[in-house]
Amino acid sequence: MKSTQNPVFAKVFTVDYYFEEVQRLRFEVFDLAPGRLVPKDDNFLGGAECTLGQIVSQRKVTKALMLKQGKSAGKSTITVIADELNDNNDYVLLAFQAKKLDDKDFFSKSDPFLETFRLNDDGTQQLVYRTEVVMDNLNPMWEPFKVSIQSLCCCDYERQLKVQWDCINPKYKAKKKRYKNSGVVVLSQCKIIKIYSFLEYIMGGCQIQFTVAIDFTASNGDPQNSCSLHYIHPYQPNEYLKALVAVGEICQDYDSDKMFPAFGFGAKIPPYSEVSHDFPINFNEENPECAGIQGVVEEYQNSLPKLQLYGPTNIAPIISRVARTAAEDAESQQASQFSILLILTDGVITDMADTREAIVRASWLPMSIIIVGIGSADFADMQILDGDDGVLRSPRGEAVARDIVQFVPFRDFKNATPDALAKCVLAEVPKQVVEYFSTNEISPKSLLSDFEH
Repeated sequence: MKSTQNPVFAKVFTVDYYFEEVQRLRFEVFDLAPGRLVPKDDNFLGGAECTLGQIVSQRKVTKALMLKQGKSAGKSTITVIADELNDNNDYVLLAFQAKKLDDKDFFSKSDPFLETFRLNDDGTQQLVYRTEVVMDNLNPMWEPFKVSIQSLCCCDYERQLKVQWDCINPKYKAKKKRYKNSGVVVLSQCKIIKIYSFLEYIMGGCQIQFTVAIDFTASNGDPQNSCSLHYIHPYQPNEYLKALVAVGEICQDYDSDKMFPAFGFGAKIPPYSEVSHDFPINFNEENPECAGIQGVVEEYQNSLPKLQLYGPTNIAPIISRVARTAAEDAESQQASQFSILLILTDGVITDMADTREAIVRASWLPMSIIIVGIGSADFADMQILDGDDGVLRSPRGEAVARDIVQFVPFRDFKNATPDALAKCVLAEVPKQVVEYFSTNEISPKSLLSDFEH
């Protein structure tokens, strides 16, 4: 909030509540200097502490702000309001514009923004959303925005909202007898979008198309050497096989034909000993599918003697290949297909720019990407692709439409059960499936009709 001593923050935070626990919270307020992205201690305006139990029991808590070492921040306070979330995840798409607003600036036109409030049962009002500022414009059109039904009206469709349709300036109204308004706000779009659950999509006919891509670069070591990451031990599966089976066995339950495409990258392949970054491990370009996860395991083991491990470690080609299939499915009668690409690699990729570009393009499609780091390499740079620390962007600056990548190093689960790895890497998939279908306004009912077709 700029230039105000009484800010009302529009952002909503979701916190898990446990009755049986004391959940202590601390809120801190800072004055952010112009041009600075991160606040410093010298900009600290005060903090307050309470428990989540205090907030939910009172619904509205006001606490005095305190400076460091317990010093008072004067009369400064912070107010925290709590609402319980229910199972309704629907949201509303709203768009507003305004016409003939008053000019408030001396040397330019006004810079308007719009605030929407929810009217509470006790007569108070709660800020729901604040739009962006449209500079130098008396007839602004604000960007459409999404608000959850929970935030907008507490899932009560009869609850009143406050939006100033006729903009009234009390001073002008008192002075001018024929005064009508200082501009008009128009609701140009209002659409309720229902959010279905992951199970509703699965039961509606959504099929998971599982694809695996395996790193065959030379850094893995000679497969005939027991130190190689590709060494086939007669009694103990290597890390590639452990990760493949752990993830694949769960995904196969959601694929009706149990046929899985499997590819390799970074090796010289027969018959011309050319380096390829998206070759079928069964060497059948017309049909790269394997029968079940066990079929993938067998083709992987059979391919090793026929390959010359080489390099570099490029994964953009295989991402693009699977993305093309996902795009074809989305545009055809196979709208019920959702692709999961499992990439198993032993090192940091060498085509980071191309990979970022491929991921951004794939983020518009029905697919997710799981990357498992095999071995002891430094995978710090791979975290960039995950997007957990910020929005992933292409080299051109385009942001991903959805967060579709999950990266984990296998060594973090080396001593854990296979279920632990699968649980970690697949945890975000249901959310990604729901996000894709809901964003594209695809309902489970429409999936079922495509599936039956």
